Amino acid sequence: MKAMYYEAFEQMPEIRTLPDPEPTFGGVVIKVGATGLCRSDWHGWKGHDPDIQLPHVPGHELAGKVVAKGKGVMRFKVGDRVTVPFVSGCGHCAECHSGNQQVCPDQFQPGFTHWGSFAEYVAIDYADTNLVHLPEEIDDATAASLGCRFATSFRAVADQARTGPGDWVAVHGCGGVGLSAIMIATALGANVIGIDLTEDKLAFARQCGAVATINAGSVPDVVEAVREITKGGAHVSIDALGHPTTCFNSIKNLRRRGRHVQVGLMLGEHATPQIPMAQVIGHELEIYGSHGMQAWRYDAMLSMLTAGRMKPQQLISKRVSLAEGVSELVNLDKAETPGIAVITSF
Repeated sequence: MKAMYYEAFEQMPEIRTLPDPEPTFGGVVIKVGATGLCRSDWHGWKGHDPDIQLPHVPGHELAGKVVAKGKGVMRFKVGDRVTVPFVSGCGHCAECHSGNQQVCPDQFQPGFTHWGSFAEYVAIDYADTNLVHLPEEIDDATAASLGCRFATSFRAVADQARTGPGDWVAVHGCGGVGLSAIMIATALGANVIGIDLTEDKLAFARQCGAVATINAGSVPDVVEAVREITKGGAHVSIDALGHPTTCFNSIKNLRRRGRHVQVGLMLGEHATPQIPMAQVIGHELEIYGSHGMQAWRYDAMLSMLTAGRMKPQQLISKRVSLAEGVSELVNLDKAETPGIAVITSF
């Protein structure tokens, strides 16, 4: 198979011909139809993820067709169109038994703990626990775009933050995660404020449903700007970027008993941000992390897609080849174009 491959962190990836994967007893092999490029892949390439063992094939947002399966797989067959959460559970531990595969201590992560989907084929373990059947109405590129950003945002906004109609939601960072969060919160009836440094991303945020936007580089104080728009602070605030400044502002701009959800990864030098803990205590704020979404929760998200309540395909700004994906990957930290890139040809 052709695959994107690197032997050292920060080394320019190459397109190599590598052995085709084989399914494990409980796993499958998927012919990749589309795979999204995500900032998490960039973090992995930079060496920020200790789970990655070199050499490595990245890629964790994927959709495609099952072409081989192990003898232990019961719920899926060759020919099924599927996707998979980027955080997958082992299916045997206490967390998996409670339905919380996203925090499984022995989790399977394509593109991190195992070789990923920037390839013609990818092997996925624990298939019966983690694969998701795709409706025919959802094409591979759209399905691939759900795998990390959109699904993680869905859990963050709907489950962790418990967002409801009429809530004010502040979204810090209008990249793929932030735009997904804006679209989802809007679909749930919330009033969303998009916050970013660039006007084109803020314009895209308004297209995704934001009722107000804030250019963080143009206002004296982001927190005060949010408080003014919301008349007292956001009920829910999402750090969709993962930076000490956006994390601090996201917590600080909450109203009393508000809920902050950290979605953007805080790694490397950003791993220990400042938190306004006196406000957390005095205002009884709630702080959550959000790390992927369980396969069994996909039904709710997919139902909203097929009903037309959310259109994540609007977030796809470019479709590229596997070879073109190399440049896209290494420059993800500099990406200025709104939306996301998806590899659709191999």
